[in-house]
Amino acid sequence: MIAPCLYIAATVEMGKGVFTGSPVTAGSVIEIAPVIVMTQRERELLDQTQLHDYIFEWGSNSDQCALALGWVSVYNHSYSANCEYEMDYTTNSIAIRTVRDIEAGEQLFINYGGSWDEQKPVWFETK
Repeated sequence: MIAPCLYIAATVEMGKGVFTGSPVTAGSVIEIAPVIVMTQRERELLDQTQLHDYIFEWGSNSDQCALALGWVSVYNHSYSANCEYEMDYTTNSIAIRTVRDIEAGEQLFINYGGSWDEQKPVWFETK
């Protein structure tokens, strides 16, 4: 499920991103995307490709990884994200939920570090 108000567009500094064409209230689920779950061995192989930056650690022990379908991989990172993601290991899906009211035309961000307000540097900033 992808909310009909969402669209993908070019950004000035981050390639492409997800935007909303109409206002969205805080706490709204705007996307639920299935994921492809892979083993630790498959993760090692993926880490050698460009897909490394698009996979999520997966499982209660983080001993797997998952590639999200839908638009989840297009949301850009921000330490002051306006959305959060929630992993569901039972249904093998990721939901995107707004954490504040969003205005029409606004870009939607998630925090790649986990919670929407996490301040710990993410992997691509520590290289």
